[in-house]
Amino acid sequence: MRVLMLSNEYPPNVVGGLGKHVAALAPALAACDVEVHLVTQRELESAPPALRYRGYAGYGEPHTVVTPNLTVYRVDVSPGNVGAPLSDTQAANWELAQFAERLALQTDGFDLIHVHDWLVAFAGIRLKHLWRLPLLATIHASERGRHRGELHSELSRAINEVEDNLCMEAWRVIVTSYYMAHEIVTYFGEPYDKLDVVPNAVSVASFDAYDTDNLRAFRRRYVADDEFLVFHVGRIVYEKGLHILVEAAPTILAQMPNVKFVIAGRGPMVDELRLQAGRMGVGDQFYFTGFIDDLERDRLYKVADVAVFPSLYEPFGIVALEAMAARVPVVVSGVGGLSEVVENHVTGITALPGHAGSLAWGILHTLAHPEWAAARVENAYRRVLDHYSWEAVATQTREIYARVIEERRHTNW
Repeated sequence: MRVLMLSNEYPPNVVGGLGKHVAALAPALAACDVEVHLVTQRELESAPPALRYRGYAGYGEPHTVVTPNLTVYRVDVSPGNVGAPLSDTQAANWELAQFAERLALQTDGFDLIHVHDWLVAFAGIRLKHLWRLPLLATIHASERGRHRGELHSELSRAINEVEDNLCMEAWRVIVTSYYMAHEIVTYFGEPYDKLDVVPNAVSVASFDAYDTDNLRAFRRRYVADDEFLVFHVGRIVYEKGLHILVEAAPTILAQMPNVKFVIAGRGPMVDELRLQAGRMGVGDQFYFTGFIDDLERDRLYKVADVAVFPSLYEPFGIVALEAMAARVPVVVSGVGGLSEVVENHVTGITALPGHAGSLAWGILHTLAHPEWAAARVENAYRRVLDHYSWEAVATQTREIYARVIEERRHTNW
């Protein structure tokens, strides 16, 4: 089984959950005897300098044979025009598609095409019709969902149209949660029986090999020994709800003054959040780290007293799985896929979405009752082991591939 996979993100060009998903899924599929040819765009100048040539073998090379069954191809695309994201995406897709056409001649073609989100939809749809092959689409999030059901700009309406067209063109649509399945049915009118729900996953191994003394020294870079560390990692954008965490901070600090909030990641709301924290008199308790690599992120999970994800929109919430795998208590908003991953008072605490008081209560309860938090941590860890492995996700995905290939054999298309 030979699959062409298209993704706008692949390490070190990772923006959010989509990039993490593809980076883990591709090698897991290869281990399941699927020959994966992953085509992505190379963005050397935009990658963090520390990651350009270190930590990701072959980055900067035309292609990388990651395993015998997985080859990653990085395609140079034109820089594009600032302020014209849709036309830039179309132009980049044209170059990805042209590369894939040449690649097909060298690999004796493919059995199907698998694309991740709208940013590679144009290339996927073009190749589908050129080769008359089934197209599978994994939709990780929707434009309408990110804007809470509304489309307020011409760009948002255009992206929504591309997403709609991709779902229509796809033989099957894969989503990571039942929440996203409902979005696809509601927003794009696709039938439920066209959808497959395959969750995200996480590897627990990356969190298991840390020396306690080294972690203690690492923790002191962020907080004193008598302080609590509240941790968040992700894109710093409105839908992640960090302004709700800042709003909750005075209530938390009034009862526990020795709390520090460590916020890791990049995004357009960093300065606004800093100003908000300053206006509320809690600026000194917030530390915005900027970009951190995976090693730093994993160590922060290990030393945190609680990981907090107060999202207003979250199709899945792979960060919650990471925290659960790292054995850190989680407090999340009960929205979207997060409410499917975290079971309230069993594997974590779910707060009311957008409600600062509810979020503050969840954090305070976690810090004030370590014995109850520890019980939830163990429940969460077992839940990850039992239900959220990449091997299971790859097996499910391979079964979908096989079913689509068999269905195609029985059609005239």
